[in-house]
Amino acid sequence: MSGRHILLVLAGSAALWAQDPAPAPPIGTGTSDAPAPSDATDKPSPTLKRREPAPPGVYRVEPGTRILLNMINSVSTKSTAVGDHIYLETAFPVLSNGKIVVPQGSWVSGTVTSVKRPGHVKGRGELMVRFDSLTLPNGVTRDFRAGLASVDSRTDQKLDEKQKIQGASDKADEVRTVAETTVAGGGIGTAIGAASGNLAKGAGIGLGVGAAAGLIGVLMTRGPDATLDRGTNVEMVLDRTIEYQASELDFSNAPPRAALAEGQVVQPQNARKSRLPY
Repeated sequence: MSGRHILLVLAGSAALWAQDPAPAPPIGTGTSDAPAPSDATDKPSPTLKRREPAPPGVYRVEPGTRILLNMINSVSTKSTAVGDHIYLETAFPVLSNGKIVVPQGSWVSGTVTSVKRPGHVKGRGELMVRFDSLTLPNGVTRDFRAGLASVDSRTDQKLDEKQKIQGASDKADEVRTVAETTVAGGGIGTAIGAASGNLAKGAGIGLGVGAAAGLIGVLMTRGPDATLDRGTNVEMVLDRTIEYQASELDFSNAPPRAALAEGQVVQPQNARKSRLPY
């Protein structure tokens, strides 16, 4: 067979192949050119995780709940060390599903975790505490690790972003101390200069002595300590869920609550008054 005949045969076969109809798509699957479903449509859309409701007879106090407390003892950066305990009581009841689960007067204990004394020239006093347990009036106790949410706004102290209590700044007092001492020294120097016949020299010496005395006084003392005094209001924020069974919330046999007077200070019974020798 010649080459011309071979070309004619191949051309005829191509024409017959082109006339064959395309296979029909299976019934119910749609046309073959339909877009395939993407992976994004196959995956379920993310939904917010919801908290499951408490079972019957169970009462929950959720994380993030703030509980107002009163200090029972006092702590200060002047005398407190890391590891010392703090004792508080709830100043307002906590409810769950309309039921009081943490009555006013429940007890909270905590631990001092960081202490920093104020500096002589700069640096505030810093105090950091952690809450460890909550005891109801009937003795039911829950352990946790809760942080400090706020401190009493009536004090000059503040709470930073790391939950550290910072003592008040005393820069104004330091400047006033130096200024007052300097002026007093200048007055004394002027008087001495007048007595010796040289007012200017006496005033200059007095001012120098006054400034030096004021500076020494500032350097010898520290700034205000960070404190949590008895009766101070603080807020505790829970870091986990606390659950109580209904049977644990019977306070009928709980001892009566001893009210803590705000700012009350316990005075020693046998305190003796100091007597001056003159």
